[in-house]
Amino acid sequence: MHFRIFFVEEPILDVESAYVEQSRTAEGVWVLQPHLPVNLSETEKDERIFSLLSDLFLRFNITEHIAWYYTPMAISFGKNFNAKMVIYDCMDELSAFKFAPPEIKHRENQLFALAEIVFTGGYSLYEAKKYLHDNIHLFPSSIDKKHFERARNSLTMPWDQATIPSPRIGFFGVVDERMDFDVVIEMALKKPEWHFVFIGPVVKIDHESLPQLPNVHFIGQRSYDDLPNYISGWDVAMIPFAINASTRFISPTKTPEYLAAGKPVVSTAIHDVVKFYGDTGLIYIADTADDFIASINKALRQDKNVWLKAVDIALANNSWDITCEKMMYQINIALWLKKTFTTPQQKDEYV
Repeated sequence: MHFRIFFVEEPILDVESAYVEQSRTAEGVWVLQPHLPVNLSETEKDERIFSLLSDLFLRFNITEHIAWYYTPMAISFGKNFNAKMVIYDCMDELSAFKFAPPEIKHRENQLFALAEIVFTGGYSLYEAKKYLHDNIHLFPSSIDKKHFERARNSLTMPWDQATIPSPRIGFFGVVDERMDFDVVIEMALKKPEWHFVFIGPVVKIDHESLPQLPNVHFIGQRSYDDLPNYISGWDVAMIPFAINASTRFISPTKTPEYLAAGKPVVSTAIHDVVKFYGDTGLIYIADTADDFIASINKALRQDKNVWLKAVDIALANNSWDITCEKMMYQINIALWLKKTFTTPQQKDEYV
């Protein structure tokens, strides 16, 4: 497969004159970051982004393209481009998140009507969305196993974690309204000899609302490349998410990443986590602080050899390469159908 990939970030409102910041990753992906003036209306934002991207289409000589959406909000300007195919990659129920735009459900309906193919990032999402489109497919997030398997070795401890005593119970990811800090605080108070480490940006919640305890540590955002060095120093990994509307449809990628890193995992009863990892005995499920404490104690004492063999069997076919191949297969079928049959009726009769 030979094609260029352009990833358009959400706009930053920080300039007087609009422009697009361009960069290219080591893998060859073009990252386009629009910068827009402040105090623009939503319509004006969409018009500026469309104008900026239209100029880039000409500059990069893009004559045909596939539009791949991760958020329905982008449909407001993206629908004006004549895409060869529209794909909606639904990774979360974004309407349930804190500060979600009120129009997001309406725009998602527009995107469902426009898309030729829909992917969902988890089983719960698939079950919720499968009746909304006739060409929808379940593709849970894959992982880079080799990257996280590095944490199974003794790696150099980053300085900001090296000063934290063990046992360390760690979490990486966005720290936001999904976190059940009541459980974390109760654990920290009942087990002062344990240390709870959070790695990731604090988003949509006040920093002052974070637990202020000597054995709860917020290190902040760190690079993807450095994550194995941090995880290597953990004794147990945790997913202390609250059970609420914002977590109803999530399928945390960190679950298989923790497992690939060789760390026992304790999680609240997130539906997809229970279905694929809890029910199979790969991780511990806990509802209360006392449940977490009991499960962490078990994890600290468990025999890892047998457990790791089961983990490796479960993750054997979990790779981005395999997922990419399966997605491209569905995309090529959809492209062939669109090219071969010019009306929905013809396609329906064939299928």
